[in-house]
Amino acid sequence: MGKAIVLTDETFDATIKSDKPVLVDFWAEWCGPCKMIGPAVEELAGDYEGKAVVAKLNVDENPQVTARFGVRSIPTLLVFKNGQIVDKQVGAVPKSVLAGKLAAQVA
Repeated sequence: MGKAIVLTDETFDATIKSDKPVLVDFWAEWCGPCKMIGPAVEELAGDYEGKAVVAKLNVDENPQVTARFGVRSIPTLLVFKNGQIVDKQVGAVPKSVLAGKLAAQVA
């Protein structure tokens, strides 16, 4: 069963340069909506194992990446392909919405 990768300011760039689509969940421990979508993000990591990378970045612990992408409200989910943002979701949404965004980028 796949599990979301935990990213840091240090590991972020190397991860988003994957040849697979990368979904990054920007979250924080104190964020209620983040906790609501957390399980869906973990499930997507399993659903897309081998096809996409699913990762989480704690905004409180990693201010550099958070600032670089202008993340002001969380949860914010960004989808990267070849290191570039190709899709974005701000706010909690059903797993099916996130799955659709990821599926659109999987070759």
